[in-house]
Amino acid sequence: MAKKIVCVVGTRPEAIKMAPVILALKKESWIEVRVLATAQHRHMLDQVLAAFAVEPDVDLDIMRPNQALTTLTARLLLDLDDVLQAEKPDVVLAQGDTTTVMTVALACFYHRISFGHVEAGLRTGDINNPFPEEMNRTVAGRLSRWHFAPTQSSRYNLLREGVSGADIYVTGNTVIDALMTVAKRDLDIGIDLDSSKRLILVTAHRRENFGEPFRQVCRAIRALADAYPDIEILYPVHPNPNVTEMAHALLADHPRIRLCAPLDYLPFVAAMKRAYLILSDSGGVQEEAPALGKPVLVLRRETERPEAVTEGVVKLVGPDYDAIMMESMRLLDDPAYYASMARGVSPYGDGHASERIVAILQKDLTD
Repeated sequence: MAKKIVCVVGTRPEAIKMAPVILALKKESWIEVRVLATAQHRHMLDQVLAAFAVEPDVDLDIMRPNQALTTLTARLLLDLDDVLQAEKPDVVLAQGDTTTVMTVALACFYHRISFGHVEAGLRTGDINNPFPEEMNRTVAGRLSRWHFAPTQSSRYNLLREGVSGADIYVTGNTVIDALMTVAKRDLDIGIDLDSSKRLILVTAHRRENFGEPFRQVCRAIRALADAYPDIEILYPVHPNPNVTEMAHALLADHPRIRLCAPLDYLPFVAAMKRAYLILSDSGGVQEEAPALGKPVLVLRRETERPEAVTEGVVKLVGPDYDAIMMESMRLLDDPAYYASMARGVSPYGDGHASERIVAILQKDLTD
């Protein structure tokens, strides 16, 4: 009898990183694959699933405007309880560090269902930073049967927390699988940009940067646009009001700063390919951009992805006006320094992480 595996996705990054796993599992005859969408992020989830031709079998449609984390967690636990009782899976898989992932791991624990954590072992060591992601992935890590770690560094984090080495598998990161699948396509950003100017791509939405830190980020973005007439800045603005209101107030009237709605996955990959430099607080961008040869300045003070920093292709600047300006200007003014950060290295995988995950599950579930 085929084993039943439920793959859970809730947000855009989860969909990007789980889509290659779902597609690889669907090729196997020994598995019945079911896709559960919590829709923690509705539109941004849907467009990624459509890009990879993945259709949810169950959709919780959990998203509500300005939903508090406590409310989201409670609603997810109640709805997941019903789904797990109805589906009765042998295994549940989820990726990353969202509230969806934490609650799925907890619900599986309550139902005594084996849980596999994709992209396991990322840590900053500060439970409040990023918030609430560091707590979410730590809890998920305590409740997992399989820890699919993207790197050796992530494996060491889990070993330090007492996870058995026999339960940790270094697979690479599935985000590189997804990126390699789509980056070779002829992609269109869908926005009319000036091809004669160097493009700076910005993503900034972290909760811990709300308020004054985000104000400093916006000030730096505007100052760069003022200082360099040969650059154009594209900023797809996250819909959270804490981001949208300040970004539009401080940046909307500049002729070379383009504010737009969040880009779908394929146009966003096109934007990364077109970019000269990326300013971001996103975890996924830290993984994807180095593989495309794009320098990244991270608008955070810590990162759970230290490998690219060690490689010298990503640099932490924090939400700090002076640091953002200094490092951006150095990259814009110094070709040798730019070349040192634009080497096209990929410390997060070779594009075969999903195949490794499937092989591990097959060995454990069919032996």
